[in-house]
Amino acid sequence: MLVDCPPEQGAESAAAPPARLAVRAFGLLLSVAMLVVVALASIMIGAKALPWGQVWHGLVHDTGTYGDVVVDQRISRTVLGLLAGAALGLSGAVLQALTRNPLADPGLLGINAGASAAVVTATTYFGVTSLTGYVWFAFLGAAAVGALVWFLGGSRGATPVRLALAGTAVSAALYGYLQAVMITDGAALGRMRFWTVGSLASATNSTITQVLPFLAAGTVLALVLARPLNAVELGDDTARALGAHLDRIRALAMLAATVLCGAATAACGPIVFVGLMVPHLVRSITGPDLRWILPYAMVLSPVLLLGADVIGRIVARPSELQAGIVTALIGGPVFILLVRRRRTAQL
Repeated sequence: MLVDCPPEQGAESAAAPPARLAVRAFGLLLSVAMLVVVALASIMIGAKALPWGQVWHGLVHDTGTYGDVVVDQRISRTVLGLLAGAALGLSGAVLQALTRNPLADPGLLGINAGASAAVVTATTYFGVTSLTGYVWFAFLGAAAVGALVWFLGGSRGATPVRLALAGTAVSAALYGYLQAVMITDGAALGRMRFWTVGSLASATNSTITQVLPFLAAGTVLALVLARPLNAVELGDDTARALGAHLDRIRALAMLAATVLCGAATAACGPIVFVGLMVPHLVRSITGPDLRWILPYAMVLSPVLLLGADVIGRIVARPSELQAGIVTALIGGPVFILLVRRRRTAQL
């Protein structure tokens, strides 16, 4: 066991009144219902308007033009949105707990920058042009930067402040490299322009198959860390008094966040605000217990990502806006409202 928390000193929800637990459980069920509705909308609605009867025919019979559009494009896109959204939400929640910073997101520790820099390097210097090639370079870049930030942050002596400072410094350096390469190489700029804004449009079954093992492993690890991270959020001294192994917990939390965000970024590009806004909003609903925050974030983050993708298909027909652009347009104003609320939850 990663940490031994006595029941009377554990997470707040352990002693929560049954009515509060029932409300949280009902809210989670309602969130799942919202996710089902948004997923169906993602399948039924596209940049090209199709009658629902034809969509249903393509979905059921999987033949002809409609079958290709619905099954090969929209369902793959929806599945990737579900997986990537859940991964970004979980990684954001884990990083907020790890750094004890409600404004933390995968970008804070340089994971997005590492993935982006690796893809630019692959396309410019190694001639990689396929999405399947991008995936592996992006994931390796995210993992390498995650390890570097952990090392610069003090490794076994890592603290939330050191990790945040190391991540910020590495991100600044990598984004400088990214801009330099793209400015001096017009071809690289053209190739990266679509990927860097974040999109689900290039989803394929192959991409999903490649990232699924990493997403599954990262999800399991993040959920297992919920209780230990509850102790870490209480402060180092309190966590040690509760029996928490801080170095081990922080290393595993960093690994979980890197795997989740790295895989999602590799498949979709860097999508902003999902890993920042959703866990922050969830915390104001559920309270500080990560045993509730993580499941809520895993469900509501795909709602935001798929909802943004559907909106992008509708507003720019017959073309579309990438999901990363829509999440930024939605996330900025909403997050400003959240941080201005008096009742916004604090870590």
